[in-house]
Amino acid sequence: MKQLTLIALAVLFCTSGLNAQTKSQKKSPVLTEASPESVGISAERLARIDQMCADAVKKGDLPGIVSLITRNGKIVHWKAYGMANNQENKTLKRDDIFRIASQTKAITATAVMMLWEEGKFQLDEPISKYIPEFKNPQVLKSFTYSDTTYATEPAKSEITIRQLITHTSGIGYGVIDGDERMKMIYHKAGITDAFTAENVKLSENIKKLAKLPLHHNPGEKFTYSEGLDVLGYFIEIVSGMPFDQFLKTHIFDPLGMNDTRFYQPDEKAGRLVAVQEKVNGNWRKYPKTFYDTDYPISGAKTYFAGGAGLSSTAKDYATFLQMYLNGGELNGVRLLSRTTIEAIMGNQIGNVWGENPEKNYGLAFSVLTRKGEEKGGQSSEGTFEWGGYFNTSYFADPKEKVIGILMKQTQGPVNDETGWKFRQLIGQSIDD
Repeated sequence: MKQLTLIALAVLFCTSGLNAQTKSQKKSPVLTEASPESVGISAERLARIDQMCADAVKKGDLPGIVSLITRNGKIVHWKAYGMANNQENKTLKRDDIFRIASQTKAITATAVMMLWEEGKFQLDEPISKYIPEFKNPQVLKSFTYSDTTYATEPAKSEITIRQLITHTSGIGYGVIDGDERMKMIYHKAGITDAFTAENVKLSENIKKLAKLPLHHNPGEKFTYSEGLDVLGYFIEIVSGMPFDQFLKTHIFDPLGMNDTRFYQPDEKAGRLVAVQEKVNGNWRKYPKTFYDTDYPISGAKTYFAGGAGLSSTAKDYATFLQMYLNGGELNGVRLLSRTTIEAIMGNQIGNVWGENPEKNYGLAFSVLTRKGEEKGGQSSEGTFEWGGYFNTSYFADPKEKVIGILMKQTQGPVNDETGWKFRQLIGQSIDD
């Protein structure tokens, strides 16, 4: 009987995994390598990017870089430069694993939108409908530094799911918050801000967070926040699955992103790149501060931070972005509709982000406007992008069908000009 029960549970789990996405009439190929000329890229001009990355490492500006470029679904550049760990004399490899921090946000937002496509909820519904602890939010009114006490006033409205994705909910970001008062409030409450090696559960942290005051009324301003962590717990509630398992069965397995996880297994621990800082001209492993940089391979491995917790490879993340460039499909598997992606890339916050005519903000992506394209060096209108706390970045250009990914792992001051140069040099390499 026990064996039959286990078999039934296994079948149920597998079935839920199969329902994670649907077959598509379209079948775009998985990413493979090809010559630059075959997709309208100049190999001679592409060599400028190779030289730029090599020079940045040689000059000591960065300890190591993995750079990857695709066009029309083909990888035309994928190289590693420098060291994965200077103190251990460990050479960087192009399939090494990096902490991608805030690049996690786009993946979490994708999971939210997959559930939205199933008709599970509306984006402008209050999050308190699903997480009651967020009912009747309060806004910070006054704060006393001497004892960290504070007063609040009722918010004008409830926090919506859309506002959590777009950083307009009023929730803060603890230790990296721009408001010192919020840093102190979050610290006193014991909030886990992003990633941790401690034995913390997502549900416990989010319920504590729900009781804290907001920066401002929901929808009034853009305040970078833990909103995507909240949505990780929301995904658990709506899907009935642990957040990490939902991502694995609904996104990572279907796309073949086998190296993207919150916590890496022992057999992949050796591929994790060290976070490094420059001290007296030498690169060394970054020490423990408010977090332990070894969290993806050590510690309790219990907290699934939807805003910052994943680690991944350059190719895995390029695969995720290629699904977006394909209109939501890869290898005959559809995760999102083309119409949903069009909504995701729309301006979701109006002018709340400030007077920046070059960029809008969609559902977890910054999106380049026509003005941004005209300025030059930033790719085409509609290009979407973001980056991560440990110095990773990406962009995807739907018009030119180009993806660019830079993976680095640093903390502290660095003389790093690779970001803008990479983007600019990719544009000049197009030859069609």
